[in-house]
Amino acid sequence: MRWMWIDQIIQYEPDRRLVAIKNVSLAEEHLHDHFESGPDGDALPLMPTSLIIEGMAQTAGILVGTMSRFQEKVVLAKVVKATMEKDVVPGQTLRYEAEIERYDPLGASTQGKIFRLTHPETEWEQIGTIDLMFSHLDQNVSGIEFPEENFVFSDNFKTILQSAGLAHLAAIESE
Repeated sequence: MRWMWIDQIIQYEPDRRLVAIKNVSLAEEHLHDHFESGPDGDALPLMPTSLIIEGMAQTAGILVGTMSRFQEKVVLAKVVKATMEKDVVPGQTLRYEAEIERYDPLGASTQGKIFRLTHPETEWEQIGTIDLMFSHLDQNVSGIEFPEENFVFSDNFKTILQSAGLAHLAAIESE
């Protein structure tokens, strides 16, 4: 996966929960001209909700991947529910909290909460929920064979796992 919508894993409870953060910066191209200037001339760059959902999908996908030590090809199958009550703007930090709801050989479902932190405040504010379903491609009923390389958990994900001290979960210890 080329685009990363999380910066760091900050908590991991095996087989249960994973928490990641994303610092939103005006240096990110997707925020430029996201909303054009209004009649008063003020621009209002916002983090697109679709990318916030993708950040949760990456967080929860890593959690689901750890359940099989990344031996399954995990892909997002369905956004079950997504609610966002407030916008996120540059200078704020997103916090993604993903929990396993169900896990079996065919896939998993997760429940997620989204928080934001407006600096210099120190309290996280919950701004949404995102519940997702994932599929294990190797267990698909279509009979289609997929390549052996794990195309979802790329080098970027490996870097995030290594920086969180979780490289051993994916057998990617430093060579």
